[in-house]
Amino acid sequence: MNLLTLVGEPWADYGLVDSGHGRKLERYGRFRFIRPEPQAMWAPASPHWEADGDFIAASDEDGGGKWHLSRDVPRGGWHLKWEEVRFTAQNTPFRHLAFFPDMAPQWQWMRDRTAEGDEVMNLFGYTGVGTLALAAKGARVTHVDASKKSVETGKANAFLSDMTDRPIRWMVDDAVKFAAREVRRGRRYDGIMLDPPKFGRGPEGEVWRIEEHLPGLIAHCRALLDENSKYLVLTVYAVRMSALAIGELLQQALGDLGGTVEVGEMAVREEARGLLLPTAIFARWSRG
Repeated sequence: MNLLTLVGEPWADYGLVDSGHGRKLERYGRFRFIRPEPQAMWAPASPHWEADGDFIAASDEDGGGKWHLSRDVPRGGWHLKWEEVRFTAQNTPFRHLAFFPDMAPQWQWMRDRTAEGDEVMNLFGYTGVGTLALAAKGARVTHVDASKKSVETGKANAFLSDMTDRPIRWMVDDAVKFAAREVRRGRRYDGIMLDPPKFGRGPEGEVWRIEEHLPGLIAHCRALLDENSKYLVLTVYAVRMSALAIGELLQQALGDLGGTVEVGEMAVREEARGLLLPTAIFARWSRG
């Protein structure tokens, strides 16, 4: 396995402005927000931050809290752009902004390996920015998420991006059950990306716990890949899990296909000093 750090660089509509003392200051288009960040254990570059909103975390460990926003921040969201993809950013109750900007290097890596007509599946696809990034390269994408609201937001982002005519299957479904059905149907994919949560529920109350259910889901994904498939990308946030562990999971599940498994950390580069703020771990397999 190859061990590396995948760095998300600033782009026009997003940047990590500064970080430190357990917080981070980010820009999302014309707005700036402060959010908790436990891994920012250092001192910030500037002691004074000006922002349009601040997320105050709850005292529990379940990720609760509340946004305190200026009157200028549109409660219904505002439009941002990454490459050809236009989408809506919004302050969610879960402290994030309805997309994950540190995924940009993964999107680009998959786009570099995607050809016109490739069949790609995006499990836990959320609001569809990754789906649209691949659809823009000509992929036929199956987008799966248990949240009807997230899938509807994905469709709205497709409209914003002028991609409503692209071959995208928008599926409101439990990821494990859907993947298992695809195996029984004899389907195959050129690429798969999955960004599972630590804990979640499917549309019919199905329970997802990553430590329990990830190995079985990866086994389904292996059955959907073949000797002509190109990649699988797995990202994991907010869990006590090692990149080496999920890398070994992919190595054992996909090793018979040959190719390469890379593992490591994802990070974003701070604009103030260039330091790297870690955000997630990942493991990915590719044909070459």
